[in-house]
Amino acid sequence: MSISKRDAIFAEPLAQVGDFVFDAAVVEVFPDMINRSVPGYQSILQGIGQWAKRLVQPHSRVYDLGCSLGAATLSMRQQLEGRDGVEIIAIDNSSAMVERCQLHLDGYRSEVPVQVRCEDIRHSDIDHAALVVMNFTLQFVPPEQRHALLARIYAGLKPGGAVILSEKFRAEDAAMDALLVDLHHEFKRANGYSELEIAQKRAAIENVMRIDTLSTHQQRLQSIGFALPQVWFQCYNFASLIAIKPD
Repeated sequence: MSISKRDAIFAEPLAQVGDFVFDAAVVEVFPDMINRSVPGYQSILQGIGQWAKRLVQPHSRVYDLGCSLGAATLSMRQQLEGRDGVEIIAIDNSSAMVERCQLHLDGYRSEVPVQVRCEDIRHSDIDHAALVVMNFTLQFVPPEQRHALLARIYAGLKPGGAVILSEKFRAEDAAMDALLVDLHHEFKRANGYSELEIAQKRAAIENVMRIDTLSTHQQRLQSIGFALPQVWFQCYNFASLIAIKPD
């Protein structure tokens, strides 16, 4: 397994800041980038594994949509050892991510099989699923396509199956939203990011990551048929929700 390099992608002034892409340069620094940028990320990963242990029945599938380097898949696979007939399907549309994800998974012995696929999750088949995880993934799907994607996931879930949705969110109140954003930036400063890095990263990502309010996520999930979605983790303007398909 390779060791993650320190994220310095936006450390130098750029003449023009382009849209953020999950390319080979990002893959090289991604673990460092996400741990220094997302408050509570490791706690979310641990929690995803615990949810999988509770919810995934034998002889069912688990999907990690937007799997990046496979951190959520590894957390779930560890908790599902010995669970008969369980298969994890990890999907990402970045070939660089998928290639490195496979290397990470190959670095750990496990009896739980994992398929790693490079494809667009908007067109992926979801079938016989006990759990579908989107860990900071939906925010990169165009807003007008989010309902259709979640509806397809709902249709592919077994009764009692669940979706875990981790997202950066926008607060309903403008003043509170500004405060949460400032606290997030303070978190990044404390982790060594400069003002230049914070500003350039924000400029790069604002066109590709469109965030919703928590109530928008909850109402969308309920309109599809999920039982009342529950926020099970929140730190500043980052949260993870779980929604269960009724039996």
